[in-house]
Amino acid sequence: MNAADSRVKHHHVTAVILAAGKGTRMGSDKAKVLHELAGRALVAHVLDTCKRLGVGQSAVVVGWQREAVEAVVKPLGAECVLQDKQLGTGHAVLCAEPAVRGDTVIVLCGDCPMTPPELLNELLKKHTAAKAACTGVAARMADPSGYGRMLTDAKGRLVRIVEHKDATPEQRAITLINSGIYAFDRAHLFRCLKLVKPANAQGEYYLTDVVAMLVNEGRPVELVVTDDVASVLGVNTPADLAQAEQLYARRMAANQA
Repeated sequence: MNAADSRVKHHHVTAVILAAGKGTRMGSDKAKVLHELAGRALVAHVLDTCKRLGVGQSAVVVGWQREAVEAVVKPLGAECVLQDKQLGTGHAVLCAEPAVRGDTVIVLCGDCPMTPPELLNELLKKHTAAKAACTGVAARMADPSGYGRMLTDAKGRLVRIVEHKDATPEQRAITLINSGIYAFDRAHLFRCLKLVKPANAQGEYYLTDVVAMLVNEGRPVELVVTDDVASVLGVNTPADLAQAEQLYARRMAANQA
């Protein structure tokens, strides 16, 4: 897939990149998405992917240390949207609504630096071909502990996302995990986000609730499955970052071989 082809293909797509959180588990005062992988901020890697994919627009949701994050992402061509209170993934995406111009929205995490454009291209192709309201990326993981599980029907369509702590023993045996990467039909996404209720004592609004709403409405919700765990690796801790450095170096070596 060359860059020119992809730009023509995905000009109707807006990437919304979630980058407002502090990331307390990193053990530093620096915003999580500004920690560096191979000498570049995590969020810069995500924007590189969007550029290679050829999306029409990239909108970064900023909050914690917004000026520092904006200083990194604006020179890379991103627009910035403020989430003044960090009230969950659903709230973050809703904050981006006024800026979104595309009729398809892909939601990416600013701390997930190694998602290849080929995977997102596959996501968008399936989403479009199926005329889906939502298409998610699931990863098959040998040890899925701690991750939300993707429950599917016989056709591989998503039926439900269950958080690890809420999962039954049978559901915990499922190895398909939720990557947090989605493509949405814009109209369905924002219609449902306005109906989401805060899910917990913190008053957070979860994007996964939108997926559940669309399933309950009987709308097509599809999945793309990857076995490449590195492609959906989120960096939440210094150990995650060290692992990402190793995987990144391995990928670079493989590309040069």
